[in-house]
Amino acid sequence: MKLTIERAALLKSLAHVQSVVERRNTIPILSNVLIEAGDGRLELTATDMDLTIVEQVAAEVGDSGSTTAPAHTLYDIVRKLPEGAQVQLVTSGDAGQMTLSSGRSTFTLSTLPKEDFPAGGADALPQNFSMAAGELKNLVDRTRFAISTEETRYYLNGIYLHAAASGEVAVLRAVATDGHRLARFEMPLPSGAQEIPGVIVPRKTVGELRKLIEESDQSVQVSLSDTKVRFAFDSTVLTSKLIDGTFPDYERVIPSDNDKVMGVNCRAFSAAVDRVSTISTEKSRAIKLSLAGSTLTLSATSPESGSAVEEIEVEYGGDALEIGFNSRYLLDIAQQIEGDGAEFVLSDASSPTIVRDVDDASALYVLMPMRV
Repeated sequence: MKLTIERAALLKSLAHVQSVVERRNTIPILSNVLIEAGDGRLELTATDMDLTIVEQVAAEVGDSGSTTAPAHTLYDIVRKLPEGAQVQLVTSGDAGQMTLSSGRSTFTLSTLPKEDFPAGGADALPQNFSMAAGELKNLVDRTRFAISTEETRYYLNGIYLHAAASGEVAVLRAVATDGHRLARFEMPLPSGAQEIPGVIVPRKTVGELRKLIEESDQSVQVSLSDTKVRFAFDSTVLTSKLIDGTFPDYERVIPSDNDKVMGVNCRAFSAAVDRVSTISTEKSRAIKLSLAGSTLTLSATSPESGSAVEEIEVEYGGDALEIGFNSRYLLDIAQQIEGDGAEFVLSDASSPTIVRDVDDASALYVLMPMRV
């Protein structure tokens, strides 16, 4: 194999694929990236057995061929080369080595045979639809902060994607929850997605997908089966196993009879929560909201730090109410609200509260209160 490629192009593609590779691997081949050259292009593949990313990039290919090289080492080398450099990759025979040369720098890397690399296999995924990269970004951003990190409840370690109905309208709905808060986002159901199964896309896959679509403005082709999902766009294909579990009936968590509505300026509210929570204890992050008329009083106390109180003006016509929340969760939800106004629909101090963006009905958040 012999090829020449510009550093910037190689670095961008390596950045995309190497982040899938775990730093510690008991199986040596999984620390490597599969490098295949031919037909004026270089194809890079990395996998952790659950998640695979394949990326193609244009290159001057002298001799076709393939090998595997340590992913993180290769990425670090290319990252440290000067901007604008040309990079040459060469393998010869069965030496078990690849030479990377650029300017006056030469690196020799140990390689493993391509045959040892796990075969990806192009599984037939029966459900196919496409959506704009911007819509997919929005869907991920509005929900992923609520994904659980608790490994014992593995079925909450991802975003639940499914087709649903919102009144008379068919929607694609994304839901994430960690038991303390819930995020639900919906958008018009893309053409071809009517029959999709309800699937749970794992947290790591969501994170890698979000990084990959950051720079894309193309449409994303989504393919699904009961066990796998594939996202294809630009010159990149991400394939992932789905979480094998049953997502809980989230509809039961969303209260329908909350009757107290508080309207706030989201920026002012978020800033006040941020200031007052400086005092709250690191463990509980508890903050108390006291509502009386059009005044909301936010307060926090901690045995070590003291206390903090701040008042802000709100729109509220219900009975006086005191309720406690985790300030971190409040701030996470406030960050998702792009408009000026947020609406809190409350019941009492021990019942879940609904939070909505006044200007955008596509997202809904549910937050469990805590004792303060």
